[in-house]
Amino acid sequence: MVFQIGIGPNNRKSVYFDATVADGVACFSVYNHMFIPAHFGDPQAEYAALMTGVAMWDVAAQRQVEIGGPDAARLIQYLTTRDMRGTKVGQGRYVPICNHAGRLINDPVLLKLGDERFWLSIADSDIELWASAIAAERGLDVEVHEPDVSPLAIQGPKAERVVTDLFGDWVTELKYFGFRQTELRGIPLVLARSGWSKQGGFELYLQDGARGAELWQMVKAAGAPYGIRPGAPNDLERIESGLVSYGADGRLQVNPCNPFEIGLGALVDFDKPDDFVGREALLRLRREGAARRRVPFVIEGAPIQGFEHGLPVLTGQGAPVGVLSEAVYSQRFGANIGVGMISTQMGETGESLYVEMAEGRRRVETRAGFGAG
Repeated sequence: MVFQIGIGPNNRKSVYFDATVADGVACFSVYNHMFIPAHFGDPQAEYAALMTGVAMWDVAAQRQVEIGGPDAARLIQYLTTRDMRGTKVGQGRYVPICNHAGRLINDPVLLKLGDERFWLSIADSDIELWASAIAAERGLDVEVHEPDVSPLAIQGPKAERVVTDLFGDWVTELKYFGFRQTELRGIPLVLARSGWSKQGGFELYLQDGARGAELWQMVKAAGAPYGIRPGAPNDLERIESGLVSYGADGRLQVNPCNPFEIGLGALVDFDKPDDFVGREALLRLRREGAARRRVPFVIEGAPIQGFEHGLPVLTGQGAPVGVLSEAVYSQRFGANIGVGMISTQMGETGESLYVEMAEGRRRVETRAGFGAG
């Protein structure tokens, strides 16, 4: 069956939208109420570019929530589970955000642009609304808004060569999550060593949406000698590499989880002197112990075609003991692999566990070596 998804006012286009269409985007998804490319017609070639060459991604849907003003640092400290006091200007930090019940509601990267100015580079949930409400309830002197900022990612082992050609050798000095305010032929942007892969790369936080198509073409031209190709954040690579995905691995509305279950417990800093959202609930959860843990799976049988999502994990008697969040066939590992949650009462490996798929029941095993790093 062939169908279409309409483009209307409820979902915004990115500043790179027209450029991605011109370059052959074949599928979009929706993220933060925006269209984001899912692939350009050849996911395997896009994966190869990411793993062995260089890829460029429209990730403008990775929206920024700017928090500025005299109480900006206080609000950041209260919103996140980590102690931000030692964060320096030009430094990024991965910062889980929980609600008052201790459930994860986002896992953004924080960028400190000044002592009174921060960006939260958010995953797929409405953190601007959350931060605004928290600030108002606590009477903090801050402004919370979405700025004109649209990230463009350059990822892969040859990404540094492309970015060096564009900006100069100084980019090699950036540490991971480090960033610098700069410009490219008069286009204002923040350049960060970051990105949603473990293959290395950078993100260009464009600060003038009117110049999105221009920036896309500059990156495309600079990457041409290295075989750059457009693509999208790659779910296969993220499962192989063990990257956590808020939304895929756990989402408040579908598969609610806390940081201890999803593997982010080390990023809950109970020793910081300031209170933070969810602290009491998280203390209780730590005392009680996590009910589930995030694990990688291997699924028996023929190669899975495409991706499978949200499959219940069952015992041999059919009792649900977990969920397989996402699964795919990996040529790199020569197996069907996935990641999900399982009850902590189950053993580490070798359990008789199954998932029900369209073609029937398949055995699954928890497995070390990928997907939980």
